[in-house]
Amino acid sequence: MNLQISGHHLDITPAIRDYVTGKLERITRHSDHLIDINVILSVDKLKQKAEITVHLSGKDIYVESIDEDLYAAIDILIDKLDRQVQKYKQKLKDHHRGKRAGHEA
Repeated sequence: MNLQISGHHLDITPAIRDYVTGKLERITRHSDHLIDINVILSVDKLKQKAEITVHLSGKDIYVESIDEDLYAAIDILIDKLDRQVQKYKQKLKDHHRGKRAGHEA
């Protein structure tokens, strides 16, 4: 898995890098099919924006969140991403179950 964290009008400190990496552990626990993760953190006046693009085997997931606090934006981002990854994983699981059930009948 390749992880890239970059900042737009923002310096990525080791504390922010560790925070994002720690939060992404939750995502990597759910899916072992992660290929690339690109995180972009940006500041625009009073808005803190966090964006992430995750490349899974067979699908790309893009999520963004905006908040007044960067750490809150990262938390919201990870929650959204977690739901999307679980949804995709469930869809794969249901898809495979449907194929097997169709062949047994």
